[in-house]
Amino acid sequence: MIPKIELDAKAEIKSFQEQKLQEVLHYVNTNSPFYSSFFAKNNIDIASIKTIEDLTLLPVTSKEDLQKHNDDFLCVPKNKIIDYATTSGTLGEPVTFGLTDDDLDRLAYNEAISFDCAGIKEGDVVQLMTTIDRRFMAGLAYFLGLRKMKVGVIRVGAGIPELQWDSIMKYKPTYLITVPSFLLKMIEYAEQHNIDINNSSVKGAICIGEPIRNQDFTSNTLCKKITDKWKIKLFSTYASTEMSTAFTECSHGVGGHHHPELIIVEVLDENNNPVSNGESGELTFTTLGIEAMPLIRFKTGDVVQLHTDSCLCGRNTLRVGPVIGRKQHMIKYKGTTLYPPAMNDVLNDFTAIENYIIEITTNDLGTDEILIKIATQNPTAVFLQELKDHFRAKLRVTPKIEFTANEVLIPLIFNPNSRKPIRFYDNRKNIL
Repeated sequence: MIPKIELDAKAEIKSFQEQKLQEVLHYVNTNSPFYSSFFAKNNIDIASIKTIEDLTLLPVTSKEDLQKHNDDFLCVPKNKIIDYATTSGTLGEPVTFGLTDDDLDRLAYNEAISFDCAGIKEGDVVQLMTTIDRRFMAGLAYFLGLRKMKVGVIRVGAGIPELQWDSIMKYKPTYLITVPSFLLKMIEYAEQHNIDINNSSVKGAICIGEPIRNQDFTSNTLCKKITDKWKIKLFSTYASTEMSTAFTECSHGVGGHHHPELIIVEVLDENNNPVSNGESGELTFTTLGIEAMPLIRFKTGDVVQLHTDSCLCGRNTLRVGPVIGRKQHMIKYKGTTLYPPAMNDVLNDFTAIENYIIEITTNDLGTDEILIKIATQNPTAVFLQELKDHFRAKLRVTPKIEFTANEVLIPLIFNPNSRKPIRFYDNRKNIL
């Protein structure tokens, strides 16, 4: 089911995208109150934007723009909106995304080709271990994509290991869609209840919300903790509500594959210019084929690296590497630049750590301070020193670390109002 465009030569893919770029620019200039005003205010002649390289002539769009002018991004009358989804905003209130009937079809197509990339086929049964309600686009997208593939879906929802295992035993799913850290809870429950996990029907899991790869595509600590005990194949995927598009790994596990018929991708530096090939920068995209709320040069805030060599699976599209970190979460600590995922990896190296959160504050000098609160059954000075030494070896600096009861951390990490675990709290006065 690989779309032909993904197998085409790179020059053909670029030419195809440039044609679609001109179409979407004309569409938003005609139908989007925000973009027609935005282009006029910045003296943009969309007819002059003909190539991917010409994108640099356009200003970028941010989440703050979406927050301040949410309704002005709509390109259709509200009676054409079939579904409403929300995502967190930078100014407090969530940002609303409307989707038309055609947008839902596009969403289903995106997930179908993404799941196919990971090896899911007609005849498989997939256990959906994430919410499909609360205006969460991803849960709905997964369901629509699997339905389009004629794949069976078990809508269990998030949490409750007992219910998850009950469904696995009863309905025999071949794949799971889940936050990967929850698989550790599944393993723990199975061990406590004498469930032979490697004799179950499950052969793979699509992992959302948390990284399972290092930058060189080797398995990170979280991934190893899972697969050392549960011999299943884990697939990384990257997506967001704003892009309505997913970048999912194939079986070769070397980055999320780009779907050029759905999205144009750039990686930009601090001045909103494309980085050199192989360098990291902020992922920025232009959506294609969206009817209600297309976005032009939208900055995600995620720092990534693109990979442009062809994949062994046959696709010639670019691939998105593991997210290095959120740009706004970048930390300058004792002269070293850090991102939370790097600290997560260090902490996940210790099986004795039951839970943790990372708190960032601003000290009296106006610089970043890091406090890591950990729960462990071994709160000794020796263990604390071992952990600090590991930080110094891996990241060159040692943050402040303190022991905390697991009962204190659990409500902070698994907030009922959040769709995924929260381990990072940014309490700085002036966030980048």
